[in-house]
Amino acid sequence: MEQINTEKFDELLKGDKPVVCDFFATWCGPCKMLAPVMDEVSKDFADKAVFVKVDIDENMELARRYGIMSIPLVAVFKNGEEAAKSLGYTSKSETREFLEKNL
Repeated sequence: MEQINTEKFDELLKGDKPVVCDFFATWCGPCKMLAPVMDEVSKDFADKAVFVKVDIDENMELARRYGIMSIPLVAVFKNGEEAAKSLGYTSKSETREFLEKNL
């Protein structure tokens, strides 16, 4: 998954495909556990959405915009708006289920 900044994120929201964003921080243990799950699952859903990750420490304005207080947070954006979110570490099967329901 590509790590992007606020500017690139805003560009993606204007696109036709849903955007799935993994909001994380380098110091966050559960984020490190979720990263390989997201990398794997993103390949299975690549035809349905754009998958990216955003470091909230490097993009604080974006974290503030969406009121992100806890991480990891995986959010699904459709038509530029937040449509669903999943907070905390989730297993591969839980992550797949969340994406199947929300994409």
